[in-house]
Amino acid sequence: MKLRRKKRLDDIVELNITAFMDLMVSLVCFLLITAVFSRMSVVELNLPQLNAKANPNEEIKLSLQLVVHANTFDIRDANLGLIKQIERDPQKTDWKTFDKTLLEIKYRFPNEQNISLLLEPGISYKTMIEVMDHVRTTDVINAGTVEAVELFPNIAIGDAPEIAALEPSASGSSEGPVEQKHD
Repeated sequence: MKLRRKKRLDDIVELNITAFMDLMVSLVCFLLITAVFSRMSVVELNLPQLNAKANPNEEIKLSLQLVVHANTFDIRDANLGLIKQIERDPQKTDWKTFDKTLLEIKYRFPNEQNISLLLEPGISYKTMIEVMDHVRTTDVINAGTVEAVELFPNIAIGDAPEIAALEPSASGSSEGPVEQKHD
């Protein structure tokens, strides 16, 4: 018996990995061919500076804002107020009306490139990306062909103001807050 144990220890067993290597080469080729290569795109956002001040010599121009609420899109001008309010259902949005309204604004102000996207806190990331895609470009049928029209490519993102801040005061007074004196 001692001879058999000694004989087993002396024999060097080689591991045959040829079949395993063939399998790995085949799997690598298969995975490379069937892999889906994702395309990453980067959107540059222009955020306002904290110490930015208005130049008094600058003429007043369109300052377009899109306020995204849970049930509406409010298209506004920062100087003039509400332009159009579009009802929206969080599950299914009427993008045709939305695109048509933005296209009308673009036709009136063809040189305008900027829009501020103001979101309520509960708005999902998916909704924000969909809105950004529709604000940036839209498809227009022209002479039987579909053309992509650039609308407002420069998008700034921010928080939506409180609803009370958007509506005129109920008292009709456009003056600032009233101070009360206590004796």
